[in-house]
Amino acid sequence: MISATDNRHAAIRHREEILFLAIVLTLSAMVGLGFWYAATSVSRRDEVHGFAPEKPRALADFTLTDSTGRTVTRAELEGTVLAVNFIITSCSLTCQAVSTSMAEVQRLTTGEPDVRLVSFTADPRTDTAPVLAKWGARYGADTNRWLLLTGGKKEVQALIAASFIADTTNNPFNFSPGDFVGTGRIAVVDKHGNVRKFFNGQPSSAPAVVAAEIERLRKEN
Repeated sequence: MISATDNRHAAIRHREEILFLAIVLTLSAMVGLGFWYAATSVSRRDEVHGFAPEKPRALADFTLTDSTGRTVTRAELEGTVLAVNFIITSCSLTCQAVSTSMAEVQRLTTGEPDVRLVSFTADPRTDTAPVLAKWGARYGADTNRWLLLTGGKKEVQALIAASFIADTTNNPFNFSPGDFVGTGRIAVVDKHGNVRKFFNGQPSSAPAVVAAEIERLRKEN
C-alpha cells in the first residue's frame, strides 16, 4: 500500500524532474540563440566589410570558353579589377540572387574599362556555352564586360578550388556540383590577380559594397 508520504515524495521528484528539464531546455535555447546571434553578426559584418581569403589566393592561368563560344585566357584579364562569382544554372535561389547582384555591379561600374565581371560555372557538364548564354541574357550580361566561363569539368573545378573557394570532397552532406562551399560569394580581385576580399553576394546591399571595393582597388598601382 502506498502511503501519503510516498505520494508526496513521488510528487516532489516529479516536480524536480520537470524543473530540471525546463532548465535544460532554457539553457539549450539560450546557447542556440547565442550562436545564431553571433553568426548573424558575423554575416552582417561580412556583408558590409567583406572578409579576406583564409589564405593568399590568386587567379591561376586558364583557357576557357565564354557564353559566346569565344576562347578566354587568364592573360586577357591582366591589369583589370574583377568581380567574380560562381554559378550553377540549375540552382534555384542562391545563384539567382548572386547573379542579380552581379547585374547591379555591372550597372554600377558602367564606363570603367578596367573593370570586368567573371562568372565561373561550378557545373561545367551542364552549363555549356549555350546554357550560359541564356543565363547571361536573363541578367542582362554585357558579354564584352561580363564573362560567363565554362570548360572541362576537371579544369574548371580545379581552377575554382585553387583560386577562390575550397571544395568539400570529404563532406558526405554536400551534394552540390564540385562539392564547393561558398558559392554564394562574390570575390573581388585586384589588377595583379590577387583575391582581396569576399562578400556575401545575396543581400540587396552586396552590389554597392562590391562596387566600392572595386573603386578602391582601381586607385591602387
